[in-house]
Amino acid sequence: MSMTDPVADMLTRIRNACGAKHRRVDIPASKLKLEIARLLKENNFITDFRTVLSDEGRPLLRVILKYAHGGHSVIRELRRVSSPGLRKYVAMTEIPRVRNGLGVAILSTSKGLMTDREARQQRTGGELLALVW
Repeated sequence: MSMTDPVADMLTRIRNACGAKHRRVDIPASKLKLEIARLLKENNFITDFRTVLSDEGRPLLRVILKYAHGGHSVIRELRRVSSPGLRKYVAMTEIPRVRNGLGVAILSTSKGLMTDREARQQRTGGELLALVW
């Protein structure tokens, strides 16, 4: 069965694993998902990520989740904004501030994937993929 929105699938797998208090989650790998994981790690939402091979020989993205003291997940919410059926593009002046700077917005720009802060610094807009806090 083909997947129509792999990014939404990745975010849902991470959200479900955090809710179930799993230590890690495996996701089918792609370049876009690796970049999203890199941004999540740089902004301290996950501990680490790496690619491993599945039993069938396909690459998997293994995400090591991060928990605060008391066992609460660092990721409070992951929200997909733009979808294949309804793309959401924002100009540089329209990039949202997520939780007054505590969260991040992930944008796909002509200069690659970046957070809302990086996009404002580079003065570029793009497709608003997800909001994380």
